[in-house]
Amino acid sequence: MGVRRTRTHRGSRTRVATGLASLLFLGSASVGAGAAPAADPPPQPPPQLTRDDVDKAAESLDSIVERGMERTGVPGVAVAVVHKDKVVRIDGFGKRQVGKDAQVGPDTVFQLASLSKPLASTVVAGAVGDKVVAWNDEVAELLPDFALKDRWVTEHATVADLFAHRSGLPDHAGDLLEDLGYDQEYIFRHLRLEPLSPFRASYAYTNFGVTAAGEAVADAAGTSWEKLSEDLLYKPAGMDATSSRFSDYENAENKAVTHVRAADGTWEAKYVRDPDAQSPAGGASSTVRDMSLWLRLQLADGKLGGDRIIAADPLERTHLPEVVSQPPPAPAGRAGFYGLGWNVSYDDLGRLRLSHSGAFALGAHTNVTMLPGEQLGIVVLTNGEPIGLADAIAADFIDTAQHGMPTTDWLALIGKVYAQTDAAERSPTDYTEPPGDAADPRADSAYTGTYRNSYYGPLTVTESDGELTMALGPKPTRFRLTHYDGDTFFFETVGENATGPSGVTFRGDGNGKATQVTIEAFDKNGLGTFRRG
Repeated sequence: MGVRRTRTHRGSRTRVATGLASLLFLGSASVGAGAAPAADPPPQPPPQLTRDDVDKAAESLDSIVERGMERTGVPGVAVAVVHKDKVVRIDGFGKRQVGKDAQVGPDTVFQLASLSKPLASTVVAGAVGDKVVAWNDEVAELLPDFALKDRWVTEHATVADLFAHRSGLPDHAGDLLEDLGYDQEYIFRHLRLEPLSPFRASYAYTNFGVTAAGEAVADAAGTSWEKLSEDLLYKPAGMDATSSRFSDYENAENKAVTHVRAADGTWEAKYVRDPDAQSPAGGASSTVRDMSLWLRLQLADGKLGGDRIIAADPLERTHLPEVVSQPPPAPAGRAGFYGLGWNVSYDDLGRLRLSHSGAFALGAHTNVTMLPGEQLGIVVLTNGEPIGLADAIAADFIDTAQHGMPTTDWLALIGKVYAQTDAAERSPTDYTEPPGDAADPRADSAYTGTYRNSYYGPLTVTESDGELTMALGPKPTRFRLTHYDGDTFFFETVGENATGPSGVTFRGDGNGKATQVTIEAFDKNGLGTFRRG
């Protein structure tokens, strides 16, 4: 059977948000695999940057942003820069929605995607400071429905373990359930079916791990995650346009609509991304004006305008390396680390660098980067799918502050990483061109019926007007099946984690009736087989 490599898919997964840290001055500090860092990080050296260095870099943002928007076509961008507790630059560029006149400004609300994670760890730091919980509290004690495949891991996984992505859950566990329309409760109850990697000795980026930790803290506080975020961070810091509810973003009058790039290279407002099911991990929305307040708080050890908003010690814990997120790529290379909601690294001078990106394949891309020892930070929000622009703007700015100019073409380099990640997620089979010797399918009646799966739920295959359709999920979501070869069909994946065409392979018994079906896109962790009955 012949196969072909497919073209790069235009969507992107949020796992790139942490992988990009390997490009941006990763340090070489060591960290243990236990529940807390093995040693204190190195003390920060004296500041290296002057106010003039920062001002020149801030002035360069016009050309950096405008050049990046021209190269990519991303409709809208907003940026804010904080230095020594002052907002030295805040601005908006471009359109809130293609085809309309409304401009992006400092008060335009954007979806943050995974930039929600360092916001969430700030909220939890507030709860730790208020003695509601501790970072090392076991999640199962706080969230009774939480369970993983291994009982011992279930009983010992802490809030910090889940925020550091070191629980052993596989990469993006539960995300496909969200794409099918399952709610948070269903997803939490089914995480126990996911295979586990070694606890605290492996790293895998998991939105619903972070979400479980956030919801556990909210339960301990006797409230919802959305209300806890308001009470501990957004309201005390004056972040009045920030919310962890999708409805608040959706109802905002001054909001940036999400965009994806069409096949012809133009941008369109095609999708709506409702991330409420994973709110702590990806459901926040905000403006660069509000985010500049949060940057000031982060760089001032939890204070804002002289007022203590978040306790210093639990906030400092979020900035420490908790797990190796990326081993050194070569003997002379640098390892990458993840803290509690932050990518953590150190440069050649020992300076701490904190960063995080957010990426919705359905149309948002964000970045925050901070040099705490320099009291310098930048946040970049965009309303286009992730192709590298937000990360590149932040990298160009930091480079310009430190070296007077960018040290490389970050947009080309980071854009290539996103494209390569997209390509790697697609099936190696080009289902749009069946092999020349493709076998005929069996009669439609051999495939129709209901198939069961303990993780994804029931799948129903029906026939109408000579076409097969499969339906699954609570809505349900329906997919047209197109024949490829023999008992193999394919369908087009949808949602935030769409990866292009995916195979659907039936297997039958001696009487010609299919007894099971495996969905390629759902089978990464061995959970994608449905059995008739």
